[in-house]
Amino acid sequence: MLPLIVVATPAEAERLLDLKARVVVSGVGAVAAALATARALEAQEAGLVLSAGIGGAYPASGLHPGGLAVSSWIIQADLGAWDGDQFLDFAGLGLSVLPDSPHTGHFVCWPHAPEVARRTDAGLGPTLTLSSVTGTVRAAAALERRFPSALTEGMEGAGVAHAALLAGVPVLEVRGVSNPVGPRDRAAWQIPQALAATRRGVAAALDLWEELGG
Repeated sequence: MLPLIVVATPAEAERLLDLKARVVVSGVGAVAAALATARALEAQEAGLVLSAGIGGAYPASGLHPGGLAVSSWIIQADLGAWDGDQFLDFAGLGLSVLPDSPHTGHFVCWPHAPEVARRTDAGLGPTLTLSSVTGTVRAAAALERRFPSALTEGMEGAGVAHAALLAGVPVLEVRGVSNPVGPRDRAAWQIPQALAATRRGVAAALDLWEELGG
């Protein structure tokens, strides 16, 4: 079974098409990613699912543009409710993303993620999924307070992870860093470097998957 790579855009897919895996372009956002992943897994089984692409790095992560993040957890960070200035997550609300068992939208990742991070000199930690890109220092700091070890944010990882969980397939998110999370400064984004980092992480994960018996 070939691994499945899910990316949001054709530009992210372009650097990965020659790798030994199926590449699916989902469109942007967790819903689009979940639907595309579920459809791809229904059409053909996979032994590993990779959510891959570029994203922003939180200031405390120590990652800079051109760096690489490998997920230990994939967290749907904006699921919950606001009570004034306090954010209540699904654990506090007693809600679940699954119909028949507790699950707060914190998805555990492929157990071999630490080895992928070691091989690529990447950061290893939680990657956050949000429905909108964070655009202020204050909002970035608030997310870091809620998730002190968070590395990056993207818009698809939790959707991919949710579909993989339902299919019983291990999942990993790989994010090349294009910019710091915070005020939006497109002129400073390093997209080619982030795409190169993404490829490096995906290739390392695929190599390891094959070494482990694929």
